[in-house]
Amino acid sequence: MHMTTQTTTHSTRLDFAKTAPKVFRALIGFDAAAREGLDLALVELIQIRASHLNHCAYCLHMHTNDARKAGESEDRLHMVAVWREARHFFTPKEQSALALTEAVTLVAGAGVPDAVYTEAASHFDDQELAQVLSLIFTINTWNRLALSTGKVAGTDDRRG
Repeated sequence: MHMTTQTTTHSTRLDFAKTAPKVFRALIGFDAAAREGLDLALVELIQIRASHLNHCAYCLHMHTNDARKAGESEDRLHMVAVWREARHFFTPKEQSALALTEAVTLVAGAGVPDAVYTEAASHFDDQELAQVLSLIFTINTWNRLALSTGKVAGTDDRRG
């Protein structure tokens, strides 16, 4: 059987940053405030896991690259999607954050179970937990923005 590769041409969609700059800047501010004081490795793990769940290739590409630049190992990056089967790659604190990320990202399915919340609260003080939750909120917003505006993986043009 012969398989051909199809090239998908994305229609031009809204450039959100240019069209709604005040909202976009507010989201950047929210994101910066959310990550404040959190370990960079944890930030990237949360963003990667939410991006997996939301099927956001644009954000997944961006955050796996950011994690690599920050020194994250390939082994851990490959194991994020299956962290429950590869717990030894992640600390208990990271595991609790990944479980919370899944629950909040998929909130419509089963809410945020008490056991998941309680486990996360046992690893983070109230301030850190609020930061982790805020980061989960922001990456879910970024995923939805990228998906709805047709952002293409590999075209991140951030300066930094």
